[in-house]
Order: sequence, then structure tokens, then C-alpha cells
Amino acid sequence: MNFLHAMIRTACPEASLDFYIKGLGLKLIREKKVPQGKFTLYFVGESENSPMIELTHNWEARDYSSGDQFGHLAFAVKDIYATCEHLMGMGIKINRPPRDGYMAFVKDPNGISIELLQQGEALKPCSPWKNMENSGSW
Repeated sequence: MNFLHAMIRTACPEASLDFYIKGLGLKLIREKKVPQGKFTLYFVGESENSPMIELTHNWEARDYSSGDQFGHLAFAVKDIYATCEHLMGMGIKINRPPRDGYMAFVKDPNGISIELLQQGEALKPCSPWKNMENSGSW
């Protein structure tokens, strides 16, 4: 069995694509418009052969709320501090700063929690991160 993708419904595909592509460095692998179903699918990931996130945009206006049965998506990053600084520069709030040099949490434009984990060993705690308190729930 191979994990293929996780699906997230999005009311604003542009903001979601910016977050996953510009923010996290994933690629738009494919896009599929389905006029008969009135929706578009956007698949983002590292490559065609890697697990992906399917962003589903239903064309008819609709509000979405996250159910408590979904926890979070997790991504390994090369430098957790640089990634968080980059996301903050995009206006993304760091809900759980990387105080320990290893883990942080943010939310995508759809309110989905994203866990960021440092690849390999934790980085040495450094300012300003080591003194930051939780700035939100995760």
C-alpha cells in the first residue's frame, strides 16, 4: 500500500497554492478542471511519485469548517528557522514557534494545521525563537 494524497477543500485556491508552493516550496504537479462537477483539483507535492496534497476547489461559493477528526499535515524542512522566517514574511502567523529548534506549527489559508519538523537533529535554540511564547493554539 502506498500513501497517495490528502485532500483539503479550499474556497480560495490562489491563497492555498501560494502557501504550499511559495511558502513551503512544493510544486504544482497537475491541475484538473471538472466542468460537469463544477470543481477544480490541484495536486501539489515534491514530484509526481511523491505523496501529494489535493486541493479541491468547488466553484459554487461555500464555507468550510475543519472537523476535529483531522489533525495536521507534517513536513520535514531543511532549516526550521529560515522556513518560519520565510512564512512570516508572507504574512503567515507562526502558531507554535520553533523554540526547540525542531518543531513549529502554522495554519494554511484553509485553517489546516501544518507541522514543520527540522530534518535530522534539532537546531540549536536561538533568539528570537527560544524566548517566544505560544502565540496561538495548535
